[in-house]
Amino acid sequence: MLAVGPKDLLFLFSEPMDMRKSFDGLCGLIRNCTDKNPMDRNIYIFVNKSRNMIKLLRFEGDGFAIYFKRLEKGRIELPKKQDDGTVSLKISHATVMMMLEGIGLEKRKNRKRHQSKNSL
Repeated sequence: MLAVGPKDLLFLFSEPMDMRKSFDGLCGLIRNCTDKNPMDRNIYIFVNKSRNMIKLLRFEGDGFAIYFKRLEKGRIELPKKQDDGTVSLKISHATVMMMLEGIGLEKRKNRKRHQSKNSL
């Protein structure tokens, strides 16, 4: 089972993805487009062009797990894209949960919280 916790590192791919890709194709994208290893237990997030499908990929120690969601109505709202040329964007647990639940990202207001050096 793919579980997403608040301490997990999550990386959203900024370009739309072909949702026909499975484990090997997604791992290849991670290796070829980033400096990351897909077996590092981080969670990698992919969204298709029409933004009605999302995949989360994670290595769980003995194999890969994919969470795949297809919306019957609506679209997945994505965080603003960075113009620095990066392929993947580090995002927070809260952002992923809001994306999966259909909560708008633009109008949210983050309240001040203490953050340690290791947090997002």
